[in-house]
Parts: sequence; structure tokens; C-alpha cells
Amino acid sequence: MAACSSNPPPPDWPAEAKGSSERALEAWLSGNSRIEAAEFNRARAEVARTGQVALVARLELLRCATRVASLVVEACAGFDALAQDAAPAEQAYARYLAGIAQAGDAALLPEAHRTLVGNAAPDAALAAIQDPLSQLVAAGVLFRSGRATPGVIAMAVDTASARGWRRPLLAWLQVQQQRTQAAGDAAAAAALQRRIDLVAPPR
Repeated sequence: MAACSSNPPPPDWPAEAKGSSERALEAWLSGNSRIEAAEFNRARAEVARTGQVALVARLELLRCATRVASLVVEACAGFDALAQDAAPAEQAYARYLAGIAQAGDAALLPEAHRTLVGNAAPDAALAAIQDPLSQLVAAGVLFRSGRATPGVIAMAVDTASARGWRRPLLAWLQVQQQRTQAAGDAAAAAALQRRIDLVAPPR
């Protein structure tokens, strides 16, 4: 009877991939690399079953975006292996994450990120981004391209703190501390160190 049905059941891979990718994202931001790797590999395997390069490329870019949000500077190796077959939108987003997007890339980016390309006043543009992860990714791109103002750093700290995302919070607090130390504000640097000690996982 099932074989004769005119309404076959939907494929299970989209839901499986979505669930695993969401768990991977949360695990990374919370600081659990082991769970992140296992869940990401599971999500990638589900998506790879389709043979659709664009879908796998987007998943790899999402993983790289979490690194940018956490100020982890590394090549987006998973995407790079697929880049030659990726669509222009994915290639533009990869350049954006690397901090080398050009004006022509803006129209191809997710809407939340378009105004950040070449923006000389990034604070307002960053504040307008409502999604927490998108805002942290944008802040990371600004940092990577040398355009992170004190306001950008403060917004990144507040966003990561509000979500309880330990990994990016520690990274941005350390940037904030380095800048206060460079400015000679020992009291502020000490206060930030106490906050870092509170957030850091026990050893």
C-alpha cells in the first residue's frame, strides 16, 4: 500500500542534517569541540548523500562562520576543497568571512551582512543585525579586516554573554583586555581578567 501511495514520505536527511548542524553550532559556541566535531560530521554525511555541492559548501561555510565569530583565525579548508564547484554566493560569503569581500560581493551575501562591506561606520550597521550569531560573525569579520572599533568589541562581548556562548565570549573579552592594557588602564584590565577567570572552563 505504501508503494502505491501518491504521497511518499519526505526524505529524512534534511531534518537529520538540520538537527546535527544546530547541535554542532551550539556545542562549538559553548566550548565543546568533541561534540561539535561528532555532530558536524554527522550533518555533513547526511547532506553529502544528496551529492549537492552547494548544500555541503553552505554547511562548511556555517562551520567556518562559527570560527570567525570566535576569532579563530584559520583557513576554511572544508569549503576550499569545494570552492571550484561552489556557486557565486558561496564564494562571495567565503571571501567575506576571510575579510576580503569586494563591493561587488555585497549583493550576493546574506542580507544581514550586506551593509558591512566597505562600511566606514560599522557600529550602527552591526547594531542593526538582530540575529546573535550573524552579529558575532559580522563582528569577527570586522576584527579580521582591522575595522573593529571599541563599540564593535563591546557589542560582541554583550551578545556572546547574553547567549552564554563561552568560546566567543572569552575571545572577545581577551581582545577587550588587550586594548585596555594598551591604553594603560590597569584597573579595567584587572576587572576583565576577573571576568575571564569566571567564564573560563575549570582545568
